[in-house]
Amino acid sequence: MMQAFRFDLCELPDETRGLRADVRAFLAEELAKVPAVTRAQTWSGSDPEFSRKMGAKGWIAMTWPKKYGGHEKSAFDRYVVLEELLAAGAPVGAHWIGDRQSGPLLMRFGTEEQRQKILPRVAKGECYFCIGMSEPDSGSDLAATRTRADKVDGGYKVNGTKLWTSGAHTAHYMIGLFRTHLDPQNKHAGLTQFLVDLKTTGGITIRPIRDLAGKAHFNEVVFQDAFVPDDMLVGTEGGGWNQVTAELAFERSGPERYLSSFILMVEMIRELEKRGGAEGAREIGRLVAHLVTLRQMSLSVAGMLDKGENPALEASVVKDLGAIFEQDMPVRAHELLGIEPTVGAGSDYEQVLGYLTQTTPSFSLRGGTREILRGIIARGLGLR
Repeated sequence: MMQAFRFDLCELPDETRGLRADVRAFLAEELAKVPAVTRAQTWSGSDPEFSRKMGAKGWIAMTWPKKYGGHEKSAFDRYVVLEELLAAGAPVGAHWIGDRQSGPLLMRFGTEEQRQKILPRVAKGECYFCIGMSEPDSGSDLAATRTRADKVDGGYKVNGTKLWTSGAHTAHYMIGLFRTHLDPQNKHAGLTQFLVDLKTTGGITIRPIRDLAGKAHFNEVVFQDAFVPDDMLVGTEGGGWNQVTAELAFERSGPERYLSSFILMVEMIRELEKRGGAEGAREIGRLVAHLVTLRQMSLSVAGMLDKGENPALEASVVKDLGAIFEQDMPVRAHELLGIEPTVGAGSDYEQVLGYLTQTTPSFSLRGGTREILRGIIARGLGLR
């Protein structure tokens, strides 16, 4: 049945204004001496001490139940905090995945023992996660998962490789999607999610993948007879496909999908102000119009999540359009000002432009490639 996009008009409640002011004041102090090129890394930048300060402020696990260390705030409160963090370029990468998707996944599908053991530590900014989904030769086609989890006494033996695993080198846990049985007639069947302790489990090798900027945010994670106990299974055996598709709505719809290049826009405006006159006003206006539109779409998804709905189709649209917007930003910045990007030296503008020129190609990889997202959208609209 054909489904239409649903992006209801959604505004932030007035009571969030005080929270926004508090977050801005905190960030102004914490980031006062952090250079622009470092702030441009924002949610891929990791600073455990900053994450612990965020936890102490109550700005991690904001919507979670108090019994798991959360604060029972609304999705809109959380959205305000995320917007301010990303716009300022705060280093949130350490706790980001646990707060955004792994924690909510465990609350929905995990056991009570898993929740009690892990979630309070995530809320304090002391426990970090990575996501084991993509694999070699499969791109973002999760149904092509080949990493095996074979049942043995007391648990499962895992063999295979996960690729493009963000933050695996600093994470305490991985939520891994493994194949527990193979059904040639239904490739979505037989997929199961597991909670993997990366710090104590033997048989796991984590290898960095360096990007054009020389950073090792991505990793290859190799499992060789790694033992995962029965009590680390998440949800039901064979239920991984439905679980992971629900999880991806959290990953694909947030403000990180249109604010990852925001620091470059700020530096563009500052550079234009130095030159004086009206140069670039039209281009900046066009970029801001796109930004505001994406923000409204993302807010609409936040509203649906706040109601307990699953906006998988709308989240995919936000993610796809957001990646296009952000990947276009360095191109427009170079064309507008005619200044070459630099790495390791130069003005704030040159260095931020240099960093994002190198890293934005990955923006259409993380959270699902463009082809996969558009396939989801086409199916949702009844076009395939």
